[in-house]
Amino acid sequence: MANDDDKYPGNSGRRRFVKGVVGSAALAGVGTTAGAMINATTNPSGSGGGSTQYIGVEHIDGPAPRAMPMIPIEIDAQGYIKGVFPKWKTTTVSGKQVQTATMQVGDVEYSVDWFQYCGVQTYGGLQPDAQQDNYFRYSDAPPYSWQQEQVQAGQKINVADFSDYTTWGDGIGQSGLGKPAMGTWRSQGEKETMPVQVLRIPPARWGKVDCDSPSFLKAASSQNFIAWLDKCTHFCCVPGFKALAQSERFDAENDIYCPCHQSVYNPYNLVKQTFVALPRPA
Repeated sequence: MANDDDKYPGNSGRRRFVKGVVGSAALAGVGTTAGAMINATTNPSGSGGGSTQYIGVEHIDGPAPRAMPMIPIEIDAQGYIKGVFPKWKTTTVSGKQVQTATMQVGDVEYSVDWFQYCGVQTYGGLQPDAQQDNYFRYSDAPPYSWQQEQVQAGQKINVADFSDYTTWGDGIGQSGLGKPAMGTWRSQGEKETMPVQVLRIPPARWGKVDCDSPSFLKAASSQNFIAWLDKCTHFCCVPGFKALAQSERFDAENDIYCPCHQSVYNPYNLVKQTFVALPRPA
């Protein structure tokens, strides 16, 4: 029998899990908030943080406040997929030299600020001196059987691994909606891992993908692939597209589902939103 203060069914096991998530997130939030407060007063204007407009996969249900940010991609001659990362440059703002990383993707200004939340702004892979090649690499312990059986963690993600993307299904929801993979980005040799999700969408479904900026979608995608930083904007957990059977209980079996607090995202609707990005460490 659940205790009187238990808001979840006794047989769900969710209360214990949520307490762990909330506790760890609260502790992480202390450091993040303190860092943000310090950097807000020490970083010169233009070095990161502040109001940021971006394109992301739409949040459609649950407590997450907004979309997860897209990562523009390109595919090399061998079929390996990489995330586009804007080049750092030094500019003068209010008489001070600051480092910024922005570029134009379609009609959208793409910036490193898109990923400055959930503590990612402190990750080594996001810093100006990071020595990274930008290729997506398969993550370890993926939820997809195909990824567990056919590829190894650390291998570069390749187009050839998605040849069955028009029919793929893992026994969750409807098959033929696209083939996903869990990966990492700009994380080789780093202490912190930037999780990403890659999705190849079938042509019939691709025609139904909606984006607030069509020119961005055209420039940020290739061969029907899209990608996003896989950090839930609620408590920074790692959601998955068609990754967990329990998503069916929340009508999210054909969407991106976060098991921590049931936030749901729609990978076929890419929206333009604004949020307050946290500043990078000084």
